[in-house]
Amino acid sequence: MQLPFDFRSRPLVLLTGASGYIGGRLLKGLEKACCPVRCLARHPEFLRPRTAPNTEVVKGDCLDQASLPPVMAGVETAYYLVHSMGSPGKFEEEDRRAASNFAASARLAGVRRIIYLGGLGAEGQSLSAHLRSRQEVADILRSSGIPTIEFRASIVIGSGSLSFEMIRALVQRLPVMICPRWVAVKAQPIAVEDVIAYLLQALELPVGEAAVFEIGGADQVSYGDIMREYARQCGLRRWMIPVPVLTPRLSSLWLGLVTPIYARVGRKLVDSMRNPTLVRNPSALAVFGIRPKGLKDAIESALHNENLEFAATSWSDALSSAGKTRSWGGIRFGTRLVDSRAQRVSVAPPAAFAPIRRIGGANGWYFAGFLWWLRGFLDLLAGGVGMRRGRRNARTLAVGDALDFWRVEAFDPDHLLNLVAEMKVPGRAWLQFEVEPISGTSNSSGSTIRQTAIFDPAGLAGLVYWYALYPIHCWIFAGMLRAIAVRAELEARTIAQGG
Repeated sequence: MQLPFDFRSRPLVLLTGASGYIGGRLLKGLEKACCPVRCLARHPEFLRPRTAPNTEVVKGDCLDQASLPPVMAGVETAYYLVHSMGSPGKFEEEDRRAASNFAASARLAGVRRIIYLGGLGAEGQSLSAHLRSRQEVADILRSSGIPTIEFRASIVIGSGSLSFEMIRALVQRLPVMICPRWVAVKAQPIAVEDVIAYLLQALELPVGEAAVFEIGGADQVSYGDIMREYARQCGLRRWMIPVPVLTPRLSSLWLGLVTPIYARVGRKLVDSMRNPTLVRNPSALAVFGIRPKGLKDAIESALHNENLEFAATSWSDALSSAGKTRSWGGIRFGTRLVDSRAQRVSVAPPAAFAPIRRIGGANGWYFAGFLWWLRGFLDLLAGGVGMRRGRRNARTLAVGDALDFWRVEAFDPDHLLNLVAEMKVPGRAWLQFEVEPISGTSNSSGSTIRQTAIFDPAGLAGLVYWYALYPIHCWIFAGMLRAIAVRAELEARTIAQGG
């Protein structure tokens, strides 16, 4: 993102929510602009690997006021991007307490400005608990006496946004949708890139200035329009049948059945969808000079950029922060299903990676070779590429190389191999290998090999494919990883013995 100003002489900025959807993208924008940043994180160990060397990561929790004074020291501007919607408890009370702690600590520390991202919704309306809480948090921050810039946004369009992923899941899984009244409610969806641009440019406003800015995209559309446009761009034919009887409460229960991963947070969002989220005061357009995308361009951008973001994702970090490694059917990230496993070996990363570098072609896949051949044969029958392509070179790889029915999407020698599937599957599939030195040891002491299978199902057929074959895939991938580990250690011993 090209910014029209220079942050290099800026005072320290505090960023909360840096591990979240908006905060993570804002952090990259601040770092790219060389802005001095300090991040507040409940689990710094998960955030530090994803920050620039000069970015501070400090342990703290807005629900624990005693942890905040060291975080606030020397800060001029603080971004408040915290919410408690994922909490199993009463999220409104937690939002209220977190904002009160933050505001009080910021005032005592001499913070000169707060920038906050909330939600659109006319104050005179009977707002949902979610939107009411978003606006109450803004009032609490303002009550501190610190000048507060509040942005009120409609649904954010971007790969990974909870609202967008929920819409994606519904469209992908339901060829026929029974649509309650809220599907016709108007919103003004905004691309995530435009939200980040507003948040960054807010630093250019004079310190001491307070304002409320309503931000939205170029189009006012219904939630049904958003789903239809997503389906059109994905080449999916969907039938939407409106019914007058499904209340937001019943809709939220239905959502929990169709997309259970979103049940806890999604039900709170569905309740908000009964409220129109439209820009009534367009002052942000004049103050910031940003011209937000329309719906078509926002969805197109999300679909185009998600592959880059997806390729850059460290699934090992994501799985670690989730606090688990595997469950039946894999871990879900948005609509994607992920099965990941790791194995330690007593060799250095180059030796651990050597069998991975030679995988496929005449070298084979190290385990259940007949099943790999059978899968290739079935792919040929279905009109796919099968296993006949082999590999260009038996010992070396490069990005873009064909590898049986895969293609090399990313390759970092001795560290990473990411393969994207080109066989016939009802969705998109990746197979990734990562090798890292064991933490706290030298490179010569040992390594961890992580193998990750990722599947982005296309509709119900994709889900049936994943779950039907999951036990077989687990057996094959687990056996392959064990065989790679054994091969790496055997080859290292052979070389050490001069064989």
